[in-house]
Amino acid sequence: MKPKVIKTEAQYEATLRRIEKIFDAKSGTAKGDELELLVLLVENYEENAHPIDLPDPIEALRFRMEQEGLKPRDLIPYIGSKSKVSEVLSRRRPLSLTMIRKLVTGLQFPAEVALRETKAVPVRPAKQRGGKRNAQTTGAG
Repeated sequence: MKPKVIKTEAQYEATLRRIEKIFDAKSGTAKGDELELLVLLVENYEENAHPIDLPDPIEALRFRMEQEGLKPRDLIPYIGSKSKVSEVLSRRRPLSLTMIRKLVTGLQFPAEVALRETKAVPVRPAKQRGGKRNAQTTGAG
């Protein structure tokens, strides 16, 4: 197989089959060089044909918390008070620039993820109060 830029799914599949055949090739050999080139071509095709979008910042933050065994209180130094942490994690408050800076430097949280817009939470309408007021609140009596 002569290596060339992958432009179709069929070429992609054929290249993957060739990589599988020469996967154990030793570095510095002709097959090793071919393998290295084919892997680069596959990576290029995958990036263009099947791009992976960056995750939502809050989902990524929750994932980081899970991976590192962090509790919401552990985010207080980066986000602020306990209530701010709760509001951010429940999507009622967006990440501020200050919060993002602290998360990026303190938790090595990826800036390109933190700067993305978060998914909005649908706002529930406020409950309507009844039309009657009691005598104490109206001053009547």
